[in-house]
Amino acid sequence: MRCHPLVVCADGFTMSVQANGGAYCSPRVEGAKRYDTVEIGFPSERDDLLMRYCEEREKPTETVYAYVPVWVVSLVLAKHGGIVEGEVPPGVAELRASE
Repeated sequence: MRCHPLVVCADGFTMSVQANGGAYCSPRVEGAKRYDTVEIGFPSERDDLLMRYCEEREKPTETVYAYVPVWVVSLVLAKHGGIVEGEVPPGVAELRASE
């Protein structure tokens, strides 16, 4: 099972973004060419764009977010200034921070 490295955004926000046969994603298979939804895990802070998908709303930084649409993940990345480290699964726009 492939795990993607932790995503670190320009403003310091971090989150795990996963898609594989064991993650809450679609399609729920290993190595898809494109995912429509992905699993977010343990963001460094609460983000209102993600809360609809939160499994434990009272602990938003200590839980996973199931079947998050890739377009929502792209909005979160843009909101936090883009990616400076890590990677996202295929289907999520790889929004890198400007240098």
